[in-house]
Amino acid sequence: MSATAPAPEKPVRAADERLLKTSPLKKLLGRPELGSVVGAVAVFLFFAVVADSFLQATSLATVLYAASTIGIMAVPVALLMIGGEFDLSAGVMVTTSALISSMFSYQMTANVWVGVGVSLLATLAIGVFNGVMLIRTDPPSFIITLGTFLMLTGMNLGFTKLISGTVSTKSISDMEGFPSAKDVFASTLTIGGVDFKITIVWWLAMVAVATWILLRTRAGNWIFAVGGGEQAARAVGVPVGRTKIGLYMGVAFGAWVSGQHLLFNYDVVQSGEGVGNELIYIIAAVIGGCLITGGYGSAVGAAVGALIFGMTSKGIVYAEWNPDWFKFFLGAMLLLATLLNAWVRKRAEATK
Repeated sequence: MSATAPAPEKPVRAADERLLKTSPLKKLLGRPELGSVVGAVAVFLFFAVVADSFLQATSLATVLYAASTIGIMAVPVALLMIGGEFDLSAGVMVTTSALISSMFSYQMTANVWVGVGVSLLATLAIGVFNGVMLIRTDPPSFIITLGTFLMLTGMNLGFTKLISGTVSTKSISDMEGFPSAKDVFASTLTIGGVDFKITIVWWLAMVAVATWILLRTRAGNWIFAVGGGEQAARAVGVPVGRTKIGLYMGVAFGAWVSGQHLLFNYDVVQSGEGVGNELIYIIAAVIGGCLITGGYGSAVGAAVGALIFGMTSKGIVYAEWNPDWFKFFLGAMLLLATLLNAWVRKRAEATK
């Protein structure tokens, strides 16, 4: 009598990863800005202890203003870094934007809003130039934007001296449209008896828009895909060229906003300003969790990185320390933030 063959076992279907529940701890450890938030809390508590005036409302408003002037640029720079690229021309592009707006308005004796509009178009054109040069040529973004940096630095000085006869622009404070433009780009909002610069509003708005783009739109998926692997992204249909050009235009838009604030806050612009600020924007993004290699980071993290910069730069003043040590503390924070972010990523990967 033959034995009955056992019925084959039914294969166990693996659970779809999208249906698996993720614990709040894993979600928290997976956030790129976690390390920067921890660092920001530590910096805040440190200066709250060592500087008596740090916790005053006016001091915090000053800290937020310092953070916003960096954050407006750090956010689009962070998106560009997530996309795997750099822009070394970002710092001088801010000055270029302000110079174009000021000199066009002054020379054409036009309403300053005309100069503001021309500056927007010209600044965006610089962003497009960087993006097109990157996707049409072989050199990396480091070399291309370094070339743009040098060209803009020379043009800022050369055109300013040619048109104004000095290294700074002429005053446009008495021209039509200046008060309304100042309201938009450099006004002060009084809340609870404390004065806050409108750049804080611009900064928060840019963080919100950038976060929405990254997490809620197809363009956000494209940015992460391009930064994670350009060839793989291209293979699945991601418009790599358009994505990178758009990211450079985002940096240009941030430079335009910062440039207009520079102009309407101080009325005149020095042609040599902005050199070196591009490194500060990159530092803020890296402190906020962005990887140099691309494909990882967040706009919120870049904003927190800018906040750490603001707290440190002003906290040293309120603590009455020698400001010559500021760059030392900034470098130390960069190293500590990089190590902390790497540790957080390893912990997040270990819990998956």
